[in-house]
Amino acid sequence: MALREILVAPDPRLKIKAQPVGRVDQSIRDLMDDMFETMYAANGIGLAAPQIGVSKRVIVMDLAREKEGAPPRPMRFVDPEIVWMSDERVPGEEGCLSVPEHYADVERAAKVRVRYRDENDEVQELDCEGLLSVCIQHEIDHLEGTLFVDHISSLKRSMILRKLQKAKRIKADA
Repeated sequence: MALREILVAPDPRLKIKAQPVGRVDQSIRDLMDDMFETMYAANGIGLAAPQIGVSKRVIVMDLAREKEGAPPRPMRFVDPEIVWMSDERVPGEEGCLSVPEHYADVERAAKVRVRYRDENDEVQELDCEGLLSVCIQHEIDHLEGTLFVDHISSLKRSMILRKLQKAKRIKADA
């Protein structure tokens, strides 16, 4: 396992649509292990491969981290796709490891069904609601080259991206 660098907006690699994986093999399982190590080190609950500069349709999540003292519950999704979503929409505050220290309210479908392949290359379907629904939609957005800030007003998005760009310049100059 290896700790990977998390790309920070406005890095243009975050806007590229990720490529399908096809067959899940050991290299994809190793990638997911690296992604978990990286996500846990950053105190995240979800991470998509494009966030570490890998243009593959791979997501890892562990929502148990939201509950203090809960044992880990890692979830792995390869080539995930939403096959159904409810008409009901729910707003909620979102953040992102690629948009550090910035949060905004985003409206998402209350419930979704996702089809994906697991680490054993078996097709699975999962009905999601609550935080799981929000998180899977957020991470699938990353696979499409979309950040949560793309769902908010252009004014708020511009302010956040300018602040991130300024922080990146300051860090580079240091």
